[in-house]
Amino acid sequence: MASERLDKIIANYTSITRTQARKLIVGGKVTVDGVVMKKPEAKTDPECAVIKTEDTTINAKRHLYIMMNKPAGVISASRDNNATTVIDLLPEHLQRKNLFPAGRLDKDTEGLLIITDDGEFAHRLLSPKSKVNKVYIARVDNTLTENEIKLFADGVQLKDGTKCLPAKMTLLSDTVAEVQIYEGKYHQIKRMFAAVGFQVLSLQRIRIGQLSLPDNLSKSQVRELKIEEIELLCENDR
Repeated sequence: MASERLDKIIANYTSITRTQARKLIVGGKVTVDGVVMKKPEAKTDPECAVIKTEDTTINAKRHLYIMMNKPAGVISASRDNNATTVIDLLPEHLQRKNLFPAGRLDKDTEGLLIITDDGEFAHRLLSPKSKVNKVYIARVDNTLTENEIKLFADGVQLKDGTKCLPAKMTLLSDTVAEVQIYEGKYHQIKRMFAAVGFQVLSLQRIRIGQLSLPDNLSKSQVRELKIEEIELLCENDR
């Protein structure tokens, strides 16, 4: 990566403005490779230098790919004036402009969520043409049977007349099922169950493509994806 102005680097790879970046630099709160820098116009290569603003190291990767175990009660949005968003949960070193959730989970739905600033990647992940599968664990209000398995496999018709693609249901107990779908309609899992006479009491996404939610990633926790994990996201098992 070519050398850039220090104030521009900080503004590009954090959530603060360029004006705020200049104030930090002039105030002696920015170091490059351990040396205090006080000139906003000073140039450096963000990929080669270690740039810190007070106690935070700048993450100057071109794009970020973040895995989150989304908790209930948080909305899948970049910003909201009245509610906590998934972006609000990110630690400071992963805060950056233009981050957004690649696909949404309902406010009360938990589990695997991908956050990125790579629009092309998100499009590949979400496009119906890609047919990237998503796997959920659903707990419902009544006893499930082989009949529901067949209805899902045939393709459920929602109450508004929309026909869903065939989905795979595996019973984990009388009232808990694993459901695998290949599309992402609005509130799709809940609407599919509603169409066959069930109410979803809790819902968790555990897999996208061949990338599963790690057991050691607690609710609200995040981490950057590894290269091989990014590749798994765009794979399906059809």
